[in-house]
Amino acid sequence: MTTSSADERILSIDIGGSRIKATVLDTEGKMLKEYDRLDTPKPATPANVISVICELVKDFGVYTKVSVGFPGYVRNGVVKTAPNLGTESWSGFDLSKELGALLKQPVRVVNDADMQGLGIASGKGLEMVITLGTGFGTALLMNGNLLPHFEIAHHPVSKDREYDEYIGNKALTEAGVEKWNKRIRKVIAILKTVYNYDHLYISGGNAKKLDFKVDDDTTVATNMDGIKGGAKLWSNNNLYNI
Repeated sequence: MTTSSADERILSIDIGGSRIKATVLDTEGKMLKEYDRLDTPKPATPANVISVICELVKDFGVYTKVSVGFPGYVRNGVVKTAPNLGTESWSGFDLSKELGALLKQPVRVVNDADMQGLGIASGKGLEMVITLGTGFGTALLMNGNLLPHFEIAHHPVSKDREYDEYIGNKALTEAGVEKWNKRIRKVIAILKTVYNYDHLYISGGNAKKLDFKVDDDTTVATNMDGIKGGAKLWSNNNLYNI
């Protein structure tokens, strides 16, 4: 039996270092159910994370497809790295296959910043999305199409620190909000020079802690905006085949 687009209900899940969020969307990205969340388990092993997801969505009703944003490098639904969850236990784990078997629906898994980008970006020109959460996530899109994933978070930004270590949640706690904001401004200047983006979007749980006025070519968004990318992940197969 073929499901029409009007009947599609897409379960959209955002796995974060501190929380796992979920909602149900229509094909246009409109939320059909209230956004809900549970704490990310510790340790965040594949079995523990999947258990929390199943608990989170058990009362979500009917859905026909599943989209997942994952905090690491993902290729064809298989996790390669998970720096803020524990790469050793996740490396080589086929999250798409395992979650699909439990939820009984087709599943697509991408980097969490990539899914945020699909939900936030306008589709015009070169757009960059950065997420400020447990770590530092990035996505690049050209005219709405995802470009191959870049692990910018693990590029050195100073002599002995990567971006994750420089502006991630641990750095925010240790340095304090004022110093962290100065670092964010420095990072934005670097990204603007290196990527020459047409527009920058800043999302993630710590985006609300920015204390400066952003430039006209920059938009501060929310995780709720980003989770809507789960619908676009199914609207065009070219968005997923990277």
